[in-house]
Amino acid sequence: MNDAYATNTLEYDDTRCSGCGMCTTVCPHGVFVQTGDVAELIHAERCMECGACSLNCPTGAIAVESGVGCASALMRAALTGRSDAEACCGPSDDGGSSCCG
Repeated sequence: MNDAYATNTLEYDDTRCSGCGMCTTVCPHGVFVQTGDVAELIHAERCMECGACSLNCPTGAIAVESGVGCASALMRAALTGRSDAEACCGPSDDGGSSCCG
Protein backbone atom coordinates (compact mmCIF):
# COMPACT_ATOMS: atom_id res chain seq x y z
CA MET A 1 0.00 0.00 0.00
CA ASN A 2 1.26 3.47 -0.90
CA ASP A 3 2.05 5.58 2.21
CA ALA A 4 -0.01 8.43 0.73
CA TYR A 5 -3.16 6.41 1.31
CA ALA A 6 -2.39 6.41 5.04
CA THR A 7 -2.78 10.20 5.10
CA ASN A 8 -5.90 10.71 2.97
CA THR A 9 -9.05 8.90 1.86
CA LEU A 10 -8.41 8.95 -1.90
CA GLU A 11 -9.17 5.66 -3.66
CA TYR A 12 -8.73 5.07 -7.40
CA ASP A 13 -9.70 2.04 -9.48
CA ASP A 14 -7.95 2.37 -12.85
CA THR A 15 -9.95 -0.57 -14.23
CA ARG A 16 -13.09 1.61 -14.10
CA CYS A 17 -11.42 4.62 -15.77
CA SER A 18 -12.91 5.60 -19.14
CA GLY A 19 -10.10 8.01 -19.99
CA CYS A 20 -12.34 11.09 -20.08
CA GLY A 21 -9.69 13.24 -18.38
CA MET A 22 -12.07 15.04 -16.04
CA CYS A 23 -9.95 14.22 -12.97
CA THR A 24 -6.88 15.77 -14.56
CA THR A 25 -8.90 18.86 -15.47
CA VAL A 26 -10.55 19.50 -12.10
CA CYS A 27 -7.81 18.48 -9.65
CA PRO A 28 -6.13 21.61 -8.27
CA HIS A 29 -2.97 19.74 -7.25
CA GLY A 30 -2.14 17.52 -10.22
CA VAL A 31 -2.86 14.26 -8.45
CA PHE A 32 -3.78 12.58 -11.75
CA VAL A 33 -2.24 12.65 -15.23
CA GLN A 34 -3.69 11.32 -18.46
CA THR A 35 -1.54 8.51 -19.87
CA GLY A 36 -2.87 6.91 -23.00
CA ASP A 37 -6.44 5.72 -22.54
CA VAL A 38 -6.65 6.12 -18.75
CA ALA A 39 -5.74 8.50 -15.97
CA GLU A 40 -2.86 7.59 -13.73
CA LEU A 41 -2.70 8.39 -10.02
CA ILE A 42 0.80 9.80 -9.68
CA HIS A 43 0.74 12.14 -6.68
CA ALA A 44 -1.74 10.75 -4.15
CA GLU A 45 0.12 12.54 -1.37
CA ARG A 46 -0.92 15.90 -2.89
CA CYS A 47 -4.63 15.15 -2.48
CA MET A 48 -6.34 17.70 -0.22
CA GLU A 49 -9.63 15.78 -0.30
CA CYS A 50 -11.69 18.51 -1.95
CA GLY A 51 -13.78 15.90 -3.79
CA ALA A 52 -13.66 17.52 -7.24
CA CYS A 53 -12.24 14.42 -8.93
CA SER A 54 -14.78 12.08 -7.38
CA LEU A 55 -17.73 14.35 -8.12
CA ASN A 56 -16.69 14.68 -11.77
CA CYS A 57 -15.74 11.06 -12.49
CA PRO A 58 -18.53 9.64 -14.67
CA THR A 59 -17.58 6.00 -14.04
CA GLY A 60 -17.09 6.12 -10.26
CA ALA A 61 -13.41 5.17 -10.55
CA ILE A 62 -12.48 7.71 -7.89
CA ALA A 63 -13.70 7.91 -4.32
CA VAL A 64 -12.62 10.42 -1.69
CA GLU A 65 -14.23 11.46 1.56
CA SER A 66 -14.48 15.19 0.96
CA GLY A 67 -14.76 17.48 3.92
CA VAL A 68 -12.12 15.75 6.02
CA GLY A 69 -8.80 16.95 4.59
CA CYS A 70 -6.76 20.08 4.05
CA ALA A 71 -9.33 21.75 1.80
CA SER A 72 -11.91 21.49 4.54
CA ALA A 73 -9.45 22.65 7.20
CA LEU A 74 -8.49 25.73 5.20
CA MET A 75 -12.14 26.63 4.59
CA ARG A 76 -12.91 26.23 8.31
CA ALA A 77 -9.93 28.44 9.17
CA ALA A 78 -11.10 31.15 6.75
CA LEU A 79 -14.65 31.08 8.12
CA THR A 80 -13.57 31.18 11.75
CA GLY A 81 -10.80 33.74 11.28
CA ARG A 82 -7.99 31.35 12.17
CA SER A 83 -4.71 31.59 10.27
CA ASP A 84 -3.70 28.99 7.66
CA ALA A 85 -0.98 27.89 10.07
CA GLU A 86 -3.68 26.92 12.58
CA ALA A 87 -5.68 24.91 10.04
CA CYS A 88 -5.40 21.32 11.19
CA CYS A 89 -5.66 18.86 8.34
CA GLY A 90 -4.75 15.54 9.82
CA PRO A 91 -2.65 13.56 12.23
CA SER A 92 1.11 13.96 12.34
CA ASP A 93 3.59 11.10 12.59
CA ASP A 94 3.69 11.44 16.38
CA GLY A 95 -0.09 11.26 16.74
CA GLY A 96 -0.55 15.00 17.25
CA SER A 97 -2.12 17.33 14.76
CA SER A 98 -0.43 18.44 11.57
CA CYS A 99 -1.01 21.64 9.66
CA CYS A 100 -1.12 22.44 5.99
CA GLY A 101 1.69 24.41 4.59
